[in-house]
Amino acid sequence: MNVVVYTTPTCPYCNQAKAFLRQQGVPFVEKNVAADRQAAMEMVRISGQQGVPVIVIDGQPVVGFDLPRLRQLLAQGQTQARPRLGASIADAASQAAKHPGIPTSGAYVGRVRPGSAAERAGLRPGDVIVALGGQPVARAADVHRLLSQMPGGRNVSLTYVRDGRRVDTTVRL
Repeated sequence: MNVVVYTTPTCPYCNQAKAFLRQQGVPFVEKNVAADRQAAMEMVRISGQQGVPVIVIDGQPVVGFDLPRLRQLLAQGQTQARPRLGASIADAASQAAKHPGIPTSGAYVGRVRPGSAAERAGLRPGDVIVALGGQPVARAADVHRLLSQMPGGRNVSLTYVRDGRRVDTTVRL
């Protein structure tokens, strides 16, 4: 998520906006339009406004300290930033007849996207994910559910079965 806050040193709403973003753990770039003429022109070009604060979240300008709009854009940004594993998965139970010897519970890995978190974790087609983030995985839907609850950019434990052996590793989502 890319956040820029156009401010002046004497603006109380600017301070409230910055405090809110810090409280939410949102990193931002601050541009003081009183000291930086180019930043002031940029702010007017983006928002059509000369007053501060102007907050730009992923290209969307918010004029003033509009808390409902800020929350909405931050929620959209967090939804878009959901971590992805980068593997095609299916219920292991549905694959057991085609692939004898695999566990019947878990998420069967069918394909691994190059450069993905799954590849970096060492997953290969034919592996069966049985736990993610310390939570058991009984079906492919469990992986999707668990990923939707996890923040991106963190290391998470991953357990899978390959050739009858359980492998514990971590994956950076």
